[in-house]
Amino acid sequence: MTDKKTDIPAPHAQVLSIASTKERFINRETSWLAFNNRVLDEACNPNNPVVERLNFLAISASNLDEFYMVRVASLKDYVLKGITKKSLDGMTPLEEIEAIQLIATPMVMRQHTCWLELRQRLEESGITVVKPEKLPPKNLAWLEEYFLENIFPVLTPIAIDPAHPFPFLPNLGLALVFQLTSGVDDKEQISIIPLPSQLQRFILIPGNKLQYVLLEDAITLFLNTLMPGFCNLDSALFRIVRDSELDVDEETEDDFVRNFERALKQRRRGRVIQIKFATPASKRLVHFVCDQMHVDMHDIIEVDGLLGLSSLRELCELAPAELRYPPFHVRFPERINDFGGDCFAAIAAKDIVIHHPFETFDVVIQFLKQAAEDPNVVSIKQTLYRTSKDSPIPKLLIAAAEAGKSVTALVELKARFDEEANIKWARNLESAGVQVVYGFVSLKTHTKVTLVTRRESHGTGNQIVSYAHFGTGNYHPATAKAYTDLSFFTCDPDLCRDAAYLFNFVTGYAPPRSFKKIITAPRDMRKKLLELIENEIKNATNGKPAAIWAKMNSLVDEQIIEALYKASQAGVVIELVVRGICCLRPGVAGMSENIRVKSIVGRFLEHARIYCFGNGAALPSANAKVFIGSADWMPRNFDWRVEVVVPIENPTVHEQIMGQIMVANLKDEKQSWILQSDGSYKRLPSGPDSLCAHDYFINNPSLSGRGKSLKKVKSSQMLRYKTLKKRT
Repeated sequence: MTDKKTDIPAPHAQVLSIASTKERFINRETSWLAFNNRVLDEACNPNNPVVERLNFLAISASNLDEFYMVRVASLKDYVLKGITKKSLDGMTPLEEIEAIQLIATPMVMRQHTCWLELRQRLEESGITVVKPEKLPPKNLAWLEEYFLENIFPVLTPIAIDPAHPFPFLPNLGLALVFQLTSGVDDKEQISIIPLPSQLQRFILIPGNKLQYVLLEDAITLFLNTLMPGFCNLDSALFRIVRDSELDVDEETEDDFVRNFERALKQRRRGRVIQIKFATPASKRLVHFVCDQMHVDMHDIIEVDGLLGLSSLRELCELAPAELRYPPFHVRFPERINDFGGDCFAAIAAKDIVIHHPFETFDVVIQFLKQAAEDPNVVSIKQTLYRTSKDSPIPKLLIAAAEAGKSVTALVELKARFDEEANIKWARNLESAGVQVVYGFVSLKTHTKVTLVTRRESHGTGNQIVSYAHFGTGNYHPATAKAYTDLSFFTCDPDLCRDAAYLFNFVTGYAPPRSFKKIITAPRDMRKKLLELIENEIKNATNGKPAAIWAKMNSLVDEQIIEALYKASQAGVVIELVVRGICCLRPGVAGMSENIRVKSIVGRFLEHARIYCFGNGAALPSANAKVFIGSADWMPRNFDWRVEVVVPIENPTVHEQIMGQIMVANLKDEKQSWILQSDGSYKRLPSGPDSLCAHDYFINNPSLSGRGKSLKKVKSSQMLRYKTLKKRT
């Protein structure tokens, strides 16, 4: 409610009280840790297949590693430099580190407890990880031969003395440290054996069973082969995490790529910020390693279990299919088949959106393949943020350039942990004649856009027609099988012209006077979103229906959050699906009681960004303003990245994104967590008949991908869709 005379929220005193305290926002770092705990909950969920639980455990461990490599490392750097700038919720960097430790330490313990349970469940399913000394003689003999042929030649034991300094260990590297004594003169020495990351962590023992031995156990067992004449007094296994932030000098006059390559080399030697030891580990060896690596004892974690749980992905890849999620049929859009596989003809007939992974990423590849091979195609322009090492997409751009087409690739070097792969692709593209640009030195080009121009016969002569692809995810065939994303294809002249202006901006630094339809960052995205929110506030104030639905990975930006608080106070109904970090505090009387925030964590990683505004009607509505894009609502997306948000105007695509995808996400019960006003998350109760959004999309064709059969859809399928809509 609002006071009509002053337009001030009725419980004004309470709002001021909340505004004067740190309770107005949830801490970014603890919110991320809460997300990772939700991932870990899926690893502990007995309703998931055992190998999928193992995969969730590996993901949670990998997530936590990256969190320490980037976020914790940055906070530690702030502390070292004496920076005391406070977070949105009022914490100094040191206070944030302390808050992180309070959550992360029990999380690590919980991960290892989960591993012990899953190890037992795997054993019941015929997959065991055993100590080598428990193997029968025949298998032990095989393991020794395997060790001599495949492990021994790769290992490099290093004695630590004045002539042999402590070796460099790579980020996330495992190593064994031994306290040895010589059988000749009883002299003691300490030796380090780094475990090469190229070696398999889990060694499969031949036989009818899936039986594995850990690499470190095999090395310890055959230590006498590596270090003959020495007796092992004590040993410890440890794993390090390094600061992995890149320090790129944006003011340098050197070649940007060479400068970036230097920064990558420096990152490999980033300072160690955490060491984990497997228990039992002698205090002497722990202190020795800490002294050698200049790490404070506060940054040591001792773990009763497996170090490097992210390596459990090896077991997942080798596990039998019956221990995983049931396979499903990935659909190819019928509308493209209606045009004989001609992507251009299908897009020219009507805009289309592809919903990954339920609909295949092969559509994107086929679109580019057709563009590369079609003699009528004049040019191809594409942004490349992340892609796989063996991706067909850069190969198709190379083929197009070799066929004489004008090809431009904007390769973003600042794609974290994919920098080296992107530099390699850039070199290959350049050598094939592709015009490669790297965007802005100070901005990361995060948007995903492809623009194809084609010479076509229309009316009295030929003309150039443009086709555009706007994506919420990367041009990455592998992640497209695991991430839920949207690929939007259009030949709308305004959108295609906007895309052309965008490419001129990022390649030639030529800012357009204006864009007809798309919204871009850092130009005006925050401003436009604030205007859309303000419009809903005006609708509510004038007694009209007012609603906002939005789906994203993270919500951090202070101005956007404050605008949403203001909208809530005006009576706007706000439904948010935020997978990860959410600094907005929902459900607080007088501030955010009209805001509901949920997070979906399930079989696929929620990744699409969708924004819906009622525009004077309750949602869902054909009158609503609907957008998709590559941007989360974070300061970095608004201020330091090139992002694009696209309006969805085609009625069928509009209905699919808002009335099907968003409705299913909002009504999901099986995979949903509700953010409480205290910052905690509560899992929604569910039963056998509860809606699972991922299962719904697996079993029900999308609207815009339906071809002629959309008119012939079975009444039972249509009934399910109508029922889903009614749940709003």
